Amino acid sequence: MLSCRPVQDVDLPIICTFPQSALELFFMFPKALWPLSVDQLSLAISQRFESTVLLAGTDVVGFANFYKCEPGMSCSIGNVIVSPQVRGKGAGRYLVETMTAVAFDKYHVQQVEISCFNQNVTGLLLYTKHGFLPYSIEERLDPAGNRVALIHMRLERKGKPEHD
Repeated sequence: MLSCRPVQDVDLPIICTFPQSALELFFMFPKALWPLSVDQLSLAISQRFESTVLLAGTDVVGFANFYKCEPGMSCSIGNVIVSPQVRGKGAGRYLVETMTAVAFDKYHVQQVEISCFNQNVTGLLLYTKHGFLPYSIEERLDPAGNRVALIHMRLERKGKPEHD
């Protein structure tokens, strides 16, 4: 049984265990240094909106928030990650659908944005499956200094997925 609630301080050490490599952390939180620490995560949360945990029963198994939210205009989803134990089982889908529903229903935005690095095939497939379409590509450097593409995507209100 999946559900979501606002993040609590007690959740932070658990969330810090989700990225399994420096590359996964880069996908989730490009400015963070490996390994993810409670201090880094706490600082990010203090600068963001609607920091949310995904629960499987009572276990914290996912996390996301908005790094930008302009009511009536747009919200940008960031810091998306799910626990390795629930990957490939619909947890990411539920989390993205929940964040999208919050953006549309609570903030009445016209569009929801999300960005994903080109190497994150799982993320790209998840977001496009839910109607997010690319609109811009930005060059970035990964932790090893290699050139990568950050693909900016958006979902217009008219394409809002139904939340189940």
